[in-house]
Formats: sequence, structure tokens, C-alpha cells
Amino acid sequence: MSGLGPLPPHFAREAARLQRAGIDSWSALASLPDRQLRELGEAGGASEARLLRLRAQAQLMVAVDLSAAEASLLLLAGIATAAGLAQADPQRLERQVGRLQRQLLGRAAPPIDGVLLREWIRRARQSSGRPGN
Repeated sequence: MSGLGPLPPHFAREAARLQRAGIDSWSALASLPDRQLRELGEAGGASEARLLRLRAQAQLMVAVDLSAAEASLLLLAGIATAAGLAQADPQRLERQVGRLQRQLLGRAAPPIDGVLLREWIRRARQSSGRPGN
């Protein structure tokens, strides 16, 4: 997974800090240890909490092969790890994600359907070594 791409404007300081540190891909961000994120935050300009959120997003993207928007949506829905996604109930997750999408984007946004969510869960189970059901 290459290139961080443009991050939302509210992550501008974190994006600049990551760029200055030479972290230019989601996979590189996903593998950063807590200590290095703390140092990046302490070096000025970036929020450690936001860097942690971006790393969680990157870890979901890398482990489950998700887009940045898909991983962000799962984080907002309370799914922070591939292991958490692997344990998710597809019907419950579909309700959660659908409600969240409607709140954030309105009814005009195409909903994420159960088939896609089940595929994400299958890939999360595969990446976390959890057997499928």
C-alpha cells in the first residue's frame, strides 16, 4: 500500500510531521511503534492522539486491504483492529455502519452492504488467523 495520499484537513499538522519524518506510506505508518509516535508528537506540531488514530486506520487498511475511507468509517463505528473486525457480527455491523453513514453523509451516500461487510470480516479473520464461520 503506497502513499499516504492527501489526509483530511484536520490532520494537516500530523501529515506534515509524518512527511518530515519520511513516513510516506500507510504500511510504514502501520508499523510505527508507540514510542516513535510519541516522539513525533513531542517534536512539535502533531497530536499524539491523532497520530495514534492514523496508525490504527493504517493498520486496518494494511491488514484487511481497505481504503482509507473504509478504515476510517470502521474506526468511527468502533472497530479499531482487524481482530475486532474478525469478531464482528455482520448484521450488527451493517446497522452500525449504515447509521453512521447516514449521520455523516446523509441518505444520498450509497450504503455499504452486508456482502461487502462480510467480505471485510472474512479478510480480517484471515489476517488475524481466526477461522471463518
